[in-house]
Amino acid sequence: MNIDGIDAFIFDFDGVLTNNQVYLDQNGSESVACSRADGLAFDVLRKLNKPAFILSTEKNSVVTMRAKKLKVPVKQGVLDKVEAIKKLADEYCLNLNNILYVGNDLNDYLVMQLCGYTVCPADSHPKIKYISDVCLNTNGGNGVVRELLEEVLNIDFIKILYRVNS
Repeated sequence: MNIDGIDAFIFDFDGVLTNNQVYLDQNGSESVACSRADGLAFDVLRKLNKPAFILSTEKNSVVTMRAKKLKVPVKQGVLDKVEAIKKLADEYCLNLNNILYVGNDLNDYLVMQLCGYTVCPADSHPKIKYISDVCLNTNGGNGVVRELLEEVLNIDFIKILYRVNS
């Protein structure tokens, strides 16, 4: 897999950018755990002019706030990910064969079959692992994007972010 052939990166949220757990307080407010290491990875994607998106079935302010912090456009409350990715591809003139999708659960199954590149965290559903081009060593929420860029796509963050030959 080579980054030059990838036109866009699309990430599921829960179980990919989070550890798939939700924390509730006594007032019903939700929170999730995300990896700060992924924030740097999204900075690298911006420097490389590679669009990234979050596509989530959840409609929740935690998704909105994390996407805002990462400076990544988000489509949430998506009931049909296949239709959503087709619209996204049309809107941004993207070829589905050049999209890399990272998903972890059965609601990603059909959309992953449309994309040219598929990746999943280590703790993904077995059927998602089976259809993925790459199954990462990292569990969801523990730096999935970081491992994808550094270990799978062999991107040197120091060189990209700081223009230093390492």
